[in-house]
Amino acid sequence: MTKYIVQGGHPLFGEVRISGAKNAAVAIIPAALLVDGVCRIENIPQISDVTALLKILEQLGANVRFLNRSDVEIDCRHIATTQVSQELAHKIRASYYLIGALLGRFGEAEVSMPGGCNFGGVRPIDQHVKGFAAMGAEVREGDFICAKASGDRMKGANVYLDVVSVGATMNIMMAAALADGTTVIENAAKEPHIVDLANFLNSMGANIKGAGTDTIRIFGVDKLHGGTYAIIPDQIEAGTYMAAVAACGGQVLVRGIIPKHMDCITAKLQEMGVQVEEQDDTLLVRRSGKLRRTNVKTLPYPGFPTDMQPQITVALCLAEGTSMVTEGVWDNRYRYVGELTRMGAQIRVEGRSAVIEGVDHLTAASVQAYDLRAGAAMVIAALAAEGTSEVSNVHYIERGYEDIIGKLRNLGAQIDSVECDETIETRQIG
Repeated sequence: MTKYIVQGGHPLFGEVRISGAKNAAVAIIPAALLVDGVCRIENIPQISDVTALLKILEQLGANVRFLNRSDVEIDCRHIATTQVSQELAHKIRASYYLIGALLGRFGEAEVSMPGGCNFGGVRPIDQHVKGFAAMGAEVREGDFICAKASGDRMKGANVYLDVVSVGATMNIMMAAALADGTTVIENAAKEPHIVDLANFLNSMGANIKGAGTDTIRIFGVDKLHGGTYAIIPDQIEAGTYMAAVAACGGQVLVRGIIPKHMDCITAKLQEMGVQVEEQDDTLLVRRSGKLRRTNVKTLPYPGFPTDMQPQITVALCLAEGTSMVTEGVWDNRYRYVGELTRMGAQIRVEGRSAVIEGVDHLTAASVQAYDLRAGAAMVIAALAAEGTSEVSNVHYIERGYEDIIGKLRNLGAQIDSVECDETIETRQIG
């Protein structure tokens, strides 16, 4: 087991370069299964979810070769099986993208139920299954998801998503890329990583129109060819460092981002009194005075992202007045609130909303991560708190943040990663 030791109470200063988008990479890597050739994917983040997906591709028979730290070549021309290792697939939520990719390429897939973060509620894949079934696949659910097309190829179809689902939109898009005919996804999600997946597939010969709108049309093609593609910067990683400046104070230049993707986060931080200046592919983030209260509601893009909800909640704990955060995407994403109250935060959860009474300061404590983004929030809280905190269960954090220790140290944070005895870290939460 690993934990982070954080000496808090210090503002952040300097520059941080943002890595490739985790939410794009975990779909684009499975999408390489659709390519009949060698694809070079650049700007891949060095995170554990990416490592696991690349191992899965190798187990399926792909040739995976890193060219440098962030660029990889993937050759899926000699895939030997459509059955995905249960051990690896169960570790990550994004393993469900392998279903759409394998169905699209081979007409069949067998993947264990996905794992990853648990927000305390149900994260169903019913919209994925609805799309696959509309395209002619028979899908059986149990410990494994077994899907098989009725013929050699998936069939184009009209799919209306009952709820806006990022995962279902991307999965159906992959299943449809090589389908016979045209597939139309209505009420599609619009997130930047959906556009990135469409751009990746199109660069390899797919014919996808409308990504980034609520109606996406996929015109099936016979095959995809190899090519080179660079993943977009990570909107959520950038937002996390911006929220850290809001909570801790200081001035940080966030480099290598697409400012338009950050608008929903920037606008809310500016409401709180954080100064944000856009400069080409950078944002200069500065906070010196007290934070102001505000209300936040998470929504599908271009709304405020659910993956930034825990991080901005930490900053609002230190704002003057009463703020309210409402979760508009997941049923329950507040398991981390108990950890913040251990640090002196005043938060009351009422259904999908959290009412936050701002406090003057947070106090160091031993806390744990419950999921990826809540883990990032615990790190931000520890950085802002007075005294030395310990953050455990950091494997969640390393699923989605490349070199978070090194990047924070470069900003002047006093944070270390240490090995510890697993028995010491186990704590019952009431």
